[in-house]
Amino acid sequence: MEMIYQSLAELINYPNDPNKRIFFLYLLSSLPLAAIAYYQYHRQFNLRDFVAGIFNKKLWFHPSARHDYAILVINKLVKNLLLLPIIITMAPIAIGFSDLLESSFGTMEFLAVSPTTVLVSFTLILFLFDDFSRFLLHFLLHKIPFLWEFHKVHHSARVLTPMTIYRSHPVESLLYAFRMAITQGIAVGLSYYLFGPTLKMIDILGANALVFMFNIMGSNLRHSHVWLSWGNAVEKIFISPAQHQIHHSNIPEHFDRNMGAALAIWDRLFGCYLPASAVDDPTKLAFGISRTNTEHTSLLEIYFMPFKLSAQALLQGRLLQKLGQKKN
Repeated sequence: MEMIYQSLAELINYPNDPNKRIFFLYLLSSLPLAAIAYYQYHRQFNLRDFVAGIFNKKLWFHPSARHDYAILVINKLVKNLLLLPIIITMAPIAIGFSDLLESSFGTMEFLAVSPTTVLVSFTLILFLFDDFSRFLLHFLLHKIPFLWEFHKVHHSARVLTPMTIYRSHPVESLLYAFRMAITQGIAVGLSYYLFGPTLKMIDILGANALVFMFNIMGSNLRHSHVWLSWGNAVEKIFISPAQHQIHHSNIPEHFDRNMGAALAIWDRLFGCYLPASAVDDPTKLAFGISRTNTEHTSLLEIYFMPFKLSAQALLQGRLLQKLGQKKN
């Protein structure tokens, strides 16, 4: 019972935590950017219409949105009650990777650089490693059939709100937790090997400064119906909210596009980049797995159907592999 109370207390504190996407400053910073997007589209600004659009009851109380709220609470309980004991931590990975580098390349004479250079380098290494590993796992979730069945939960959202970021199956959440521990461990281990034990990142309110800037620049508009594009030049480097909405589009041409978190360079390298300008009329964009999707309409389906479909995908893959071997 104490664990349940602790989980709920942590959830209530999310808006006060700069390391959470729904930190109140990130949410507030989205409003002026949404106002700019509104003006760009309408070429005028009507405060009443803007507020009515942002706080549309049909959007926030849509069955899909209500599922998002429930999933946020259930997943927090599942993580604290069931998953925490099996989630690996960063420290042993960092030590192991640093030892591996030392045994492979010898003892490193720590680079003679200024503390500022170490500060900037460590912050950048953490950010780049984290962003690329997010992209890579996301890419695999889309491309590997049995993993896609779990990731489909996120894409089954019919409407997008800032809470949709938390719409994920516990199996996917576990994979991302492993990813974070492994990535941070490698980044810290590498930095320790290069720069020595005195490592510190540039932070704003306790969050990596680069992550903070990413979140303050409208990250919550990614999961929204507010179309905000950065323009072709910027979108070749950074993923805009509009580009992520394309990623959630139920139009087949948009499937598996713009899988990056902050940087678009990974999408360009892997051939899945699409600028926001590719969409002629954003108002016609609809979200979900497909136009006719009837899955994930209840919490029971959201949590248990992926196991069934994932098992079917694995069995089908093995069957096709056996058939291929027989033909050869």
